[in-house]
Amino acid sequence: MLQNILPFGDNRGAPTPPVARYVGAEGQSFVLDRESGPHPLLKFDDSPEVWVLEPSPAPRGDTIYRNDLGSPVLRATRLGGLILFTAQEPAGSPVAMEGEADDLQPPLGIPAGALLQRMIQASARASRAAQHLITFSAPSVSPQAAPLFADAATIAAEAIVHLARRPEGHAFLAKLDKLVFLKGAKPDVSINGQVMLITVTPDKGYGGRPSSDKLVKAALGR
Repeated sequence: MLQNILPFGDNRGAPTPPVARYVGAEGQSFVLDRESGPHPLLKFDDSPEVWVLEPSPAPRGDTIYRNDLGSPVLRATRLGGLILFTAQEPAGSPVAMEGEADDLQPPLGIPAGALLQRMIQASARASRAAQHLITFSAPSVSPQAAPLFADAATIAAEAIVHLARRPEGHAFLAKLDKLVFLKGAKPDVSINGQVMLITVTPDKGYGGRPSSDKLVKAALGR
């Protein structure tokens, strides 16, 4: 895992907490949680999305941590450095640890009615971005599964906002009327006419719902 990271700055060589906040050279701030699940979790401060990272070996003894599309997000070097990859810095840039942070574990439960409220909020945000009504629904969700379905709705709204900012996403949004969230054996997304079907696997935590990037890719047919 990402032990003994040596970031740039005055804290070079300092012990690395299992949950810490980092800042990139371009000012990107994020939390990296290496203790709340089988894979590291990452959340940028300016986004509600928690990313689940999958490790894979890289040249020179490094490790690359990828999202659910296989795109690189972090690189841990053999010498302990940590590199962040973003759309603004596709070649990667070093990050510095700012200090300890709260973990990124999903909530164990949410109040009764909160899932419906989150669906309504996500629908409103997606509808504003698409400039027409897009409904969100999640039939037959158990109380135990409600937190992850609520998170999946928030992430889906993020994806709709991303699509609205891309010229190639406008044609898809023009025909999209509904998002339906269903329980399944593995997280997935498919398009059926005017409906986006999102499969959620609650017992996998944040890894049990598709990322916003995966939803965008499915919408664009890539």
